[in-house]
Amino acid sequence: MVVVQKNYKMVIEYDGARYKGWQSQKHTDVTIQGKLNSVFSALEGRAVEVQGSGRTDAGVHAAGQAANVQLTVDLPPEKIKDYVNHYLPEDIGVLELKEVPARFHARLSAVKKTYCYRIFNSNAPNVFGRKWMYGIPEPLDIETMREGAQYLEGTHDFAAFCARAAKKKSTVRTIESIEVLQKGKEIDIVITGNGFLHHMVRIITGTLVEIGQGKRTSEEMIRILESGIREYAGFTAPAKGLTLCGVEYGEAEEWKNG
Repeated sequence: MVVVQKNYKMVIEYDGARYKGWQSQKHTDVTIQGKLNSVFSALEGRAVEVQGSGRTDAGVHAAGQAANVQLTVDLPPEKIKDYVNHYLPEDIGVLELKEVPARFHARLSAVKKTYCYRIFNSNAPNVFGRKWMYGIPEPLDIETMREGAQYLEGTHDFAAFCARAAKKKSTVRTIESIEVLQKGKEIDIVITGNGFLHHMVRIITGTLVEIGQGKRTSEEMIRILESGIREYAGFTAPAKGLTLCGVEYGEAEEWKNG
């Protein structure tokens, strides 16, 4: 009997509040990848590993994380999705699951990602959003934050916005767009780019918050970028406000022809 292995792409959402991040770890099973690996391995009857589009840190959420997994189980994609969602914890869910060419890899095939950082800008209680938003009681100057954000668009060396820069890896990234949106008491910082460094979105957010508080000028972004020094940028905003909104894959990617 010939065993056929198929590659499946998924879109996953999760509340990262109680997890130690995406990546599975030897000393804890409280990770997103660990939970997914466990359920898919039970379905497959052997150990399998889910590949994510990238790691999210402890406490970070996802509304559109992408991943892929290779399986030999003979079930339609919808049945696989139903099985997995039945056994996953209620704070992790597979929204979509479909077969893709063997060449597809959630991380290597990705061309851009979008993150959203949510701020509750009020001194009122935030009972229902407190686990997913960073509370800042004093008013923020939205227009000044927008002015600071515009300096980050384009291709730059973002070493100053990286918590743990690897010496042998490039810290050059391209930010396609960065928006500072206000929705009543909520301020959303939405960033789309071709890749992000460790804590990059959270450090950008912290820097923009300091600009909004009047602790920095918007023009300081230029000096921070040029310096490449982490200490010149702002604080690292808490993980709970960050959500991975989506991952995009180019229409002409090589895996499409696989």
